[in-house]
Amino acid sequence: MRYVLNRLGFFVLSLWAAITINFILPRMMPGNPADAMFAKFQGRLTPAALDAMKKAYGIGQSTLWQQYIDYLHGLFTFNWGLSFMQYPTPVSDMIQGSLPWTIGLVGISTLLSVFIGTALGVYISWNRKGFLDNTLPVVSMIFQAMPYFWIALLFVFVFGFKLGWFPMAHGYDPSVTPGFNATYINSILYHSFLPAITLLLGSLSGWIIGMRNNMMYTLGEDYVSFAEAKGVKTSRLMFSYAARNAILPQLTSFAIAIGNVVSGSILTEQVFSYPGIGNQLTSAVQSQDYPMIQASFLLIAVAVLVANLIVDLLYSRLDPRIRTGGTV
Repeated sequence: MRYVLNRLGFFVLSLWAAITINFILPRMMPGNPADAMFAKFQGRLTPAALDAMKKAYGIGQSTLWQQYIDYLHGLFTFNWGLSFMQYPTPVSDMIQGSLPWTIGLVGISTLLSVFIGTALGVYISWNRKGFLDNTLPVVSMIFQAMPYFWIALLFVFVFGFKLGWFPMAHGYDPSVTPGFNATYINSILYHSFLPAITLLLGSLSGWIIGMRNNMMYTLGEDYVSFAEAKGVKTSRLMFSYAARNAILPQLTSFAIAIGNVVSGSILTEQVFSYPGIGNQLTSAVQSQDYPMIQASFLLIAVAVLVANLIVDLLYSRLDPRIRTGGTV
């Protein structure tokens, strides 16, 4: 119980720090949205129009401390303000429209990468010196060494532009009416195939090699050798004895990967013009859209913190030494 309370306390403190930093960083950016809008019109707006625009955005109307108080109040009441770049659209509506796309694409790609990579890592470590053990890590590392956006551009050029097998942009066919029907779902899956494969290939190597190395270390432990000498079944020895302990270090990476699902892969979404939150965040930064930037980064921070909290609690369940201070 003490371990759990310590983890919860650290989570609350980290969350407050993330919220505060998230408030401060956008305001350290030079200029403000009204000035940026004024520059776009190249002086055709009068100073009075600029002042009216600042009032509409709520810029310069209160002290920084008062803005922080209003920010916290809006945060806990789920009133995240209005978007500057799509004024007066609420930020919550924009996130609600883009977040499911990112979670669906990056979330599923991440889970597939974790499960496939971990399973392959267990298999090739158990069958050492085999064909897959000699070739799979090398091939997967080639894809991981390539930047995500370069693989995405390559796939768009080959499979989209040259061969015409897959669409090169958007989340679904604009001619299809959105709704819970087979046509719309098939269009989403069709448009998401290339970006999903891009993310899968780019992250698979880390899970394969990480699990393989952990298994190799665990298989050399005395308790594994003793269980093998006693005649424990191969499947039980592989999963219950070796893989259960070898997977512990993978959980930390899994927490980071799950936390990064919200942020998505910004460059990949840009290459495929995918309507996810990563693409929207890029537009918000370019437009100095403070409310949208704050909401996006806060979601990313909360996702990472929650994922790490869950993994800490799972660690204490899988390894009793953690919650007992190293003794069992």
